[in-house]
Parts: sequence; structure tokens; C-alpha cells
Amino acid sequence: MLFLSTRGKADLVCSAHAITRGLAGDGGLFVPQKFMALTLDEIVALHGLSYKERAAKILAQFLTDYSEEELLDAAGKAYAEEKFGKDPAPVFKVNENTGTLELWHGPTSAFKDMALQILPLLLTRAIAKTGEQHKIVILTATSGDTGKAALEGFADVEGTEIIVFYPESGVSEIQKRQMVTQTGNNVHVFAVKGNFDDAQTGVKRIFGDEALKEELAARGCVFSSANSINWGRLVPQIVYYFSAYSDAIAAGRIKAGEEINFAVPTGNFGDILAGYYAKLMGLPVHKFICASNSNNVLTDFINTGIYDKRREFKKTISPSMDILVSSNLERLLYCVTGDAEKVDGWMQQLNTEGVYNVGEKVHKKITADFFGAWVDEQETKETIRRVYNDYNYLLDPHTAVAWRACEKYRLVSSDDRYAVVVSTASPYKFSADVYAALKGDEDGAQSFDALHKLHEATGVPVPPKMLQLEEMPVLHKDVIEAGQMAEAVKNSI
Repeated sequence: MLFLSTRGKADLVCSAHAITRGLAGDGGLFVPQKFMALTLDEIVALHGLSYKERAAKILAQFLTDYSEEELLDAAGKAYAEEKFGKDPAPVFKVNENTGTLELWHGPTSAFKDMALQILPLLLTRAIAKTGEQHKIVILTATSGDTGKAALEGFADVEGTEIIVFYPESGVSEIQKRQMVTQTGNNVHVFAVKGNFDDAQTGVKRIFGDEALKEELAARGCVFSSANSINWGRLVPQIVYYFSAYSDAIAAGRIKAGEEINFAVPTGNFGDILAGYYAKLMGLPVHKFICASNSNNVLTDFINTGIYDKRREFKKTISPSMDILVSSNLERLLYCVTGDAEKVDGWMQQLNTEGVYNVGEKVHKKITADFFGAWVDEQETKETIRRVYNDYNYLLDPHTAVAWRACEKYRLVSSDDRYAVVVSTASPYKFSADVYAALKGDEDGAQSFDALHKLHEATGVPVPPKMLQLEEMPVLHKDVIEAGQMAEAVKNSI
């Protein structure tokens, strides 16, 4: 399997090269030349496999320069019981026609663990396969969850350095605490004055800085990424869509071959794109419900075909979705059009004008598979409170956005088929806001005080690693301007 760039100006590469490089040389994103199909029998049979075996089977469709033994070994180590428990991605029955795909049972209590526990293992093997002699510098911007999951995955991994940038006031207190207490001889964490888009733009600018890349090469270093722009980050996410479907059949919630819906809280578009890729591989999905918070650029795009980032950036209680430039949408546009020149043009327009229009034909193709809905702050809080009161099930704010978006879709479409709401984080990562939503107390407990009160109020177990955070020392205190990011990279290395 070879990979090409969404912008069409880079050479074809194997999967190991796509993973080590992260971003294509022309600024585009690597995508596979084709998508291999799984039969319905193969999808049903996944239920009889462990999660590591399911992962190895799906990864093998794309990572063809890895052996079956290598993929099984990597998946076995990544999804070990001591990290994720017995089931890394369980589907919880909330009501008769809705389940939640819980992706937060890993070490950092967020769905990013599903990819970032295996990416370092894939990357170290890729380095050996490609003969890469340089130290790999993992450069990552985070809206909250990717940063900690990447730090956890890459801490003390030989041959790597990891540098994480997060918006100074754009993550929850517990997300911040998870990052600034991270140990490891190769980890570097910086708060950036500004929002996530400022941090993400800064990282993209560094990737495109040829002079900086040459300077680092002279020091024996080369850039890669742990963001979902890296194919090695995205491909493990395809696995849990197949896993959820096979488990739903086994539980008697659907029949084999029956189409279902997935509602996904969406910021950078990587998680929902992985589900779309699963559909291209044969997964029976009727509609992907793309759920946005008040930063509703994706909802507007799906409804109009016009992507316009020229709007006010809003800080919300679902900070991992506080994004106005959704990087992985570029992959969807390439998939739908097959036209790298068009995609390149739209991306250039976005950079220079802040807006692009894909036109009626492309827009119609997108709406065949996607429904966009956005949920404001008050609705998010009401959904957390209502779902807990009705079903005794505790949602984090991101999952609440997806739950409410699913309800909106059902109201306007009358489509009441079985739906899976993708649950991306433990409610304890956002204890203060979840507790306030349950109690209607906007000026209530904060941070760890709220965590303990939320546990007392609900009895929902607190992830052990989160409890330990309270006593851990702060190791990373740097706060920089967005314009200082390149200098921070040089000083870190």
C-alpha cells in the first residue's frame, strides 16, 4: 500500500515513511491510494477476536510493510489490560436505540489514547524500516487531550523528542495539570498565549520552515507529528468503529448488515473521518452526525458547502472542540473529489482569504454521508443533567454535544435507527463543568474539589491516575507568544 499527498505535489511513499514524516512535503496530508474492503462475514467475526487482534487485522489493510507479528505485538502492548482494562472500547447501552462507544479507558482518560498508545510503537518500527538516522522530533499542538496522550505515549521513547504546545487558557484545569506534570527526559511542554488555532498554525508554520528544518537536520533531528495529520495517528481510530459494530451485533442490538448511525463530537475532523474511512471499507453506516459546539464552522460547512473560518473564536466547556481550522477535512475533500489540484486550491484560499466554497456537486456528496448540528453551552449543560437524571449515565461535555446533536438529527430526519454516540473523554477531565451542570451551580467547586464532589454526588469511579495528579509537582511552566514557538523548538533540542 502506497500513500500520496492530498495536494498532489509529493512523491508516493510507503506507510512507514508516511508515519515517520507525518506531513507530506507539499504541505498536504498522506492518504492511501485505495481502501481495502472487509466482507460482512469478516466484520461479524471481529467479535470473536480480542481488541488487539481486531486492531492488527484492520491496521494490516494499510500498514502493508509491517508484518502480522509486528502489528499484533504493537497492538498487544498498546492495548494491554493494565492500561485499558479488559475492554479498551466498550459500547455501553444507555437506552434501547442508543449506545455510547467509550474510548476513555486508557491512561489519560481520553480517546486520543486509542491511537497514541500504539503510534510510538509503529513509529519506532518505521524508523528501523526506513533506515532513518535522525532523532524524530514529535511536534504537536493540542486543544487538550492530544497533548497529554502524546506525552504519555512518547515519554522516554528512545530516538524521539516530543514538544507539545497548548493554548494557555484553552484547556480544562485537569487537562493542563496532566500535561505540566508529565515526566520524561525527552518531553517539553509550552503554554501558548492565544487559542488552539494559534498553536496549530504555529506548528504548521514550523513544519513548512525549510531553514529551521535544515538547522535541525544539522543537529541530527527531523520533524514528525502526533496530531491526527499523521496517518499513524488516524489509522488506529478506524478500528473502534468496526469493533463497535461487531459488538452491537453480538449484543443483539442490530442485525448483521443493518446500517447504523454514529454521532461524533468533532473539532479537527480526524475521529469522524476515521469512521467514514471504515464505511469506505464496507462498514454499514447510514449517517455520520458531525457534532460541533459554539465554534460551529463544520456545521455551517456541511449545511452550505462553504468553509469560513472568519468568525469569533469562542471558549467553551468542551475545549477539545474549540477549533476553527479542521485539518482533517482536507482528507475528506480529497476522498470525495479525487482532485488534488482542487484541494490544494481550497487550502490556499483558506490560508489567504479565510474561506472557500466546494460547490454544489461536492457539497451534495458530503451531505449524503454527513449531517451537521451544533450545540450551545446551555444545551450542553442541560444534556449532561438530563441524561444523568433519565438514564443514570454521566457524560462529559464533548459527549453531551454529540448526544444532543444525535437528538437533533432524529428530530429533523425521523430516523430512529440504532445510533452510537462516540464518547471521547471521562467526565472527570471536566469535573467543574460537569458538576456545575448537574447541580446548576455556576460558581461551584473547581478543579480537584469538583472532582471529589462529582464522585460523591454520582458514585462514578474516578480514574486512579487522575487522583494522583493532585499531588504531582508541576514540571513545565513556560508560557510563550505564538511567534516564539520556533525558538522554543530550537531551545528544546
